Amino acid sequence: MAALFGLFLFSFFACIARAQVPANQTFKFVNEGELGPYIVEYDGDYRMLGVFAAPFQLGFYNTTPNAFTLALRMGLTRSESLFRWVWEANRGNPVGENATLVFGRDGNLLLAHADGRVAWQTNTANKGVVGLELLPTGNMVLYDSKGNFVWQSFDYPTDTLLVGQSLKAGKTSKLVSRASEKENKDGAYSLVMEPKGVVLYYKSKSPKPLLYYRFPETYSNEKLPVDQLTFNCGPERGDGYAYPMTVEYFVANSSVGGFSPARPKYNSTLSFLRLGIDGNVRVYTYDDNVDWGAWEMTFRLFDGDQYWEESQCHLPERCGSFGICEESQCVACPSSHGLSGWSKTCAPEKLTSCEAKSFHYYKLEGVDHFSSQYTIGSATNEVDCGKKCTSDCKCLGYFYNRDSSRCWIAYDLKTLTKVANSTHVGYIKAPNH
Repeated sequence: MAALFGLFLFSFFACIARAQVPANQTFKFVNEGELGPYIVEYDGDYRMLGVFAAPFQLGFYNTTPNAFTLALRMGLTRSESLFRWVWEANRGNPVGENATLVFGRDGNLLLAHADGRVAWQTNTANKGVVGLELLPTGNMVLYDSKGNFVWQSFDYPTDTLLVGQSLKAGKTSKLVSRASEKENKDGAYSLVMEPKGVVLYYKSKSPKPLLYYRFPETYSNEKLPVDQLTFNCGPERGDGYAYPMTVEYFVANSSVGGFSPARPKYNSTLSFLRLGIDGNVRVYTYDDNVDWGAWEMTFRLFDGDQYWEESQCHLPERCGSFGICEESQCVACPSSHGLSGWSKTCAPEKLTSCEAKSFHYYKLEGVDHFSSQYTIGSATNEVDCGKKCTSDCKCLGYFYNRDSSRCWIAYDLKTLTKVANSTHVGYIKAPNH
């Protein structure tokens, strides 16, 4: 979300990290009249206040007019104008002008539309909350009189994990991509913690989400499944010459494996892992010692530089709605008339009817569907595979591996990967003219 335009509507609590909130006080954020956008109402007295723990700050951003999201941003104005948003409260339910953010006497933090409808809340009313703190890790917490966390933003990730943040069974066990640069709602991609490890899914027209990547390290104990995944980064040794990043699996608080995305040669603890709009997984690192260009992309999964990284051709939408990909490039647009050069307008031919007499198939040799590498398909012969697609109105084509006698029915065509093996074939529906 680096390109998103951020509108910082308020500052919240004057102390840098911690705000002690008396149990009988209410804070309201207002954005109206002569008061301007940075004002907080505190028992009738209007003040300038803020929640900040370098390089994190609480604020609002918008990508379309009058549709604001409460979020945590990362970055400092002294280094550059680029801020990255690393947590969102009200994804899919933006608020307009004159909305209020209320930290109530009962300890509940609540964001409401101008008409009073609740857009988001922490659900911490009457649970002993006495204050709010934004930690230097980027974790925003509500705590009780003993310092225990009653609520924390780390338990509610959207598409991002900060260093030290986890996915947990029984809580939030997946990341979900953003729909688009402008659409602040859940997108088609998810990174899911499963009992044996981490996988990536794509959901569009298919009855079930399609698996398009499985991370290399898996865990095999069926009786004790993985219950936590944590993104971490720390010095390799005391002198801190390298800071390996790890995605670590835990079972009952014991580490059972994982993998290392990157190993920067500098302090990279201000990093985050993100599932992008395009389905790729990236790690961004912020160096607050740098005055300009403080951000660096330190890892990209679909890049192919390391042995376990994938080619960009395995991203479902690398070639848009349709196209053949080779060596991370979209090289051809298939049609019933043959192959032509690919462009963003490349799309499957529209069918006029579901009746078998209204369409035919054209054949593509040496291609795989993006889902076939990490799913086994169904065991059947090539003829029956075709019959299954023909009888299914939603099927746009089918793919067959003659070596293994496996069949894949495609409800989304998207990106087809060029392979050297001509026994991997695809059959695409096209209308009869």
